[in-house]
Amino acid sequence: MEGRAAALGAGTVLNALATGTGAAFGLDVETRARVELDPETDAVEGTIAEDPDGDTALIERCVALATERWGDGEGGVVRTDSDVPLAAGLKSSSAAANATVLATCDALGLTVGDDADPAVDVTRLDACRLGVRAAREAGVTVTGAFDDASASMLGGVCLTDNGEDRLRARDPVDWDVLVWTPPERAYSADADVERCGAVASMADLVDDLAADGRYTEAMTVNGLAFSAALGFDTDPAVEAMPRASGVSLSGTGPSVVAVADAADPDADLDALTDLWADRAGTLRRTTTRNDGAYIGDSP
Repeated sequence: MEGRAAALGAGTVLNALATGTGAAFGLDVETRARVELDPETDAVEGTIAEDPDGDTALIERCVALATERWGDGEGGVVRTDSDVPLAAGLKSSSAAANATVLATCDALGLTVGDDADPAVDVTRLDACRLGVRAAREAGVTVTGAFDDASASMLGGVCLTDNGEDRLRARDPVDWDVLVWTPPERAYSADADVERCGAVASMADLVDDLAADGRYTEAMTVNGLAFSAALGFDTDPAVEAMPRASGVSLSGTGPSVVAVADAADPDADLDALTDLWADRAGTLRRTTTRNDGAYIGDSP
């Protein structure tokens, strides 16, 4: 009873901490999970390749909930490895949860697919919601992060109601992406929710922009508002504005994500790369993805 799966990291369009409405988009960076189930035990043991001493409660809870719901309560072992940096605002927890739930489904011999396919055993959104439940129970999220989890699972831009775990809209996007990740780390569960609530009116504006499909404008407004609320420097975003279609603090930081829409001739991420290269931390060039998470070793 062995399964494998992978899920995407993601960037932020709208942080859900202020109003419970969020939006995120899938990135071409992955977290992979391997699950081996053992029907002789209900205990689950997890390992994170990049952080052997890290907290494995989330991935262990994902396996336990998945086997309780779709199996016979099997335990076993789960191992994740990832291209998504931990605690950097790039949805590492959502990617780990999604990959683990899908790998568990694979180990159980279940087919996973979209809601419109009546032949599947588990829909991708149901798998996503189970991972969100595990994240809440493990205490790694304030909002439930259904926006992040949806983008990681489905790809594209996902606009969600996190209070109801409801997908409001999903659109494909074709963006080049530049991510700057400073050396420090920030954990979502430690975010100052009260401070974020103070920018709720700006979050409502971002929601309106996103609902109109104006995603790059939305993320720029979001980035300025939540950088101020969470105490991050807005200079990287200001530097990006003449050179990118959109730029935002991703999640609760510290990463800043800039995008260049294929339809925007003025966006120049090469120039922004040269500018951001003087900052401490790491730079990553990647793209958006619209296919989402998958079972197996390749999409």
